[in-house]
Amino acid sequence: MASLGAVTPRASAITEAEGSGSPSNNRLRGEVRAFLQQQADSGEFVPRCDNWMSGFDPAFSARLGDRGWVGMAIPVAYGGQGLSALDRVVVAEELLAHGAPVAAHWIADRQMAPSLLSHGSEDQKTRYLPGIAAGTTYFAIGMSEPDAGSDLAGVRTRAVDTGDAWELTGTKLWTTGAHLAHAMVVLARTDGSPTDRHAGLSQFVVDLPNDDIEIKPIQSIDGSAHFNEVIFHNARLERSALLGARGDGWKQVMSELAWERSGPERYLSTMPLLRAWADRLRDRGATADQRRTLGELTARAWTLREMSIDVARELSSGGRPDVAAAMVKDLGSTFEGDLVDEIRRSSATTARIGSGDPFAAMLSDAVLHTPAFTLRGGTNEILRSIVGRGLEM
Repeated sequence: MASLGAVTPRASAITEAEGSGSPSNNRLRGEVRAFLQQQADSGEFVPRCDNWMSGFDPAFSARLGDRGWVGMAIPVAYGGQGLSALDRVVVAEELLAHGAPVAAHWIADRQMAPSLLSHGSEDQKTRYLPGIAAGTTYFAIGMSEPDAGSDLAGVRTRAVDTGDAWELTGTKLWTTGAHLAHAMVVLARTDGSPTDRHAGLSQFVVDLPNDDIEIKPIQSIDGSAHFNEVIFHNARLERSALLGARGDGWKQVMSELAWERSGPERYLSTMPLLRAWADRLRDRGATADQRRTLGELTARAWTLREMSIDVARELSSGGRPDVAAAMVKDLGSTFEGDLVDEIRRSSATTARIGSGDPFAAMLSDAVLHTPAFTLRGGTNEILRSIVGRGLEM
């Protein structure tokens, strides 16, 4: 059998690039990689695909927070490290490539910290950002609804100004981690009607739990329940819950979605499977077809990485790369599904839940999660419409 040689995708082959930075970033990468290897070797976590969505481990998130690896771009005054978004990318890439359980803090770190810094009041910043940086404050995102998923501008959840408070009614759906979160950001209509589309929408930071908010977990095909239906029964919010300016909700959401859609989780969710397969081939030998498949998948991941980093740079400089972010999410989620299909075909391994073969068990996780890749964060069809409009097609 042929040797794999240089095409084996070690973590460094995918996650080290001249574009992400400086010697200090390389030192940081080495520190994170050594920590994760130690944690995995000691059984603190089992590497899994898509663990940024389903791997809820508060103790692990707190350990990362203790090392300053959560909320890295949050200013020191609010408990963070005051580093760049690209420094965060270094850590995020390693966490994803190693299949670490980061779901507890991921949403708060990825998009709520930047949103609070851009739009939050001073009280909101001092209230939430230190906990986010410590890896102990978790957020959920209340965007999608039963009749407004991909068509997000059609949301019907409404916040009524009662003079001394806000009263929230409506339903959100597919809300990841709401049953475990300390707070959620909610997109609601404060003015006009759903026919007004982008006008009249606002955002609110809603503390959880709340007696007037019902959270109903939704079980996935693999038996887990990290999605939720969230129902607001005339939930009363303090006036200070408004995030940013009234009526600016759509603009703010689009900025948050750029962070959500362009991050490394859009092409590295299945990287643990690619690494495990490469290790398997190294130990057992590889056919010419397997070498070719491995090389093609690695090259696609590398290209997506460069695109993702470009978006991170633009976001860090205050830009609004909505179209580029949509492209990363569309191409990345397609790649993730292709990766699972190609490895399943080429490895000739039967995916089996609870298999004594760790590779077969990891493959089964990836297979079960694949249908969601092109749905979450906006369906590929909607993303292609965004790209088309952005390119004036």
